[in-house]
Amino acid sequence: MRGALLVLALLVTQELGVKMAETCPIFYQVFTVVTTGNELLLDFLLTVVNATEPERTAMKKIQDCYMENGLMAKALVAIVMTTISFSKVCMDEAAQNTVEDLKLNTLGR
Repeated sequence: MRGALLVLALLVTQELGVKMAETCPIFYQVFTVVTTGNELLLDFLLTVVNATEPERTAMKKIQDCYMENGLMAKALVAIVMTTISFSKVCMDEAAQNTVEDLKLNTLGR
C-alpha cells in the first residue's frame, strides 16, 4: 500500500518529467484524501488530475485498505510520509529541482 503511493509519486515527478512544484501538492492532497476515506472527495481530485479508470480503481482499493486497517495504520503511514518528505535527501532534491526550474524559467524555456 505505501509502496504503491511512493511509486506513484516517483513516476509522476521523475519518469514523466513533470515539475515537482506542480506534482507535490496534488500528490499530498490525493494521499490525504485516500487516508480519510472520503470517496466523493477522492473522485473529485482524481477528476482534476484526469485519472484513468484503472487508476481510479487502484486508488479506491488503496483507500479501502486504509479503512480496513484503522487509525493505527493511518498514523504509522503519516509518520513514514513525514519522515521521507522531510529527510535530508528529499529536501536536497527538492531544492535542486527548484533551482533548476528557476534557471529554466529565467532562460525562457
